[in-house]
Amino acid sequence: MSGKKLLVFSDSHGSVSALKAVFKWANDRIPPNDTICATACLGDGLSDLRRAADETGFYSDWKIVCGNNDYGIQAPESVIFDFADRRFFMCHGHRHGLYSGYYKLLAAAENKEADAVLFGHSHIPYFSDEDGIALINPGSIGQPRSRIGATFAVIECIENKPLIAQFYGIGEKYKIKQIKLK
Repeated sequence: MSGKKLLVFSDSHGSVSALKAVFKWANDRIPPNDTICATACLGDGLSDLRRAADETGFYSDWKIVCGNNDYGIQAPESVIFDFADRRFFMCHGHRHGLYSGYYKLLAAAENKEADAVLFGHSHIPYFSDEDGIALINPGSIGQPRSRIGATFAVIECIENKPLIAQFYGIGEKYKIKQIKLK
């Protein structure tokens, strides 16, 4: 049984080549081939989107927030959206004190009655469930800060089941493979 899938990435920081690799990979996974139905961009690379989308032909139901390095681009700092019977709160994360813990993110999600928080900024992939709220950071596709390297995520929403977060690494020559977080 599969559900709707949400492609999530952050922090490309000018790495249009990596973003194009993700979009080419995703093009093979949109209906009718698979179920990627929407894309969440968590900031720090909004200027890369148009070029990568145009060069790969990848167009999606975009959910976009501005990061702390998205200068001169008009986009909200946070967004609430419903997807596959779930409510998502998304932000870049730089205004939520990430380096002191996830308390502010959780409070914002609870305030918005969200089932999940999507955030970037730290450049490190992360997934946990905190009191019924999923916290998901896809890592960075442009400037990773983890041993795993460049990463993005796909969130699967199956009715009446917990969210499933699948993480993917971008390897040499932009080959993409699924990875497991420890």
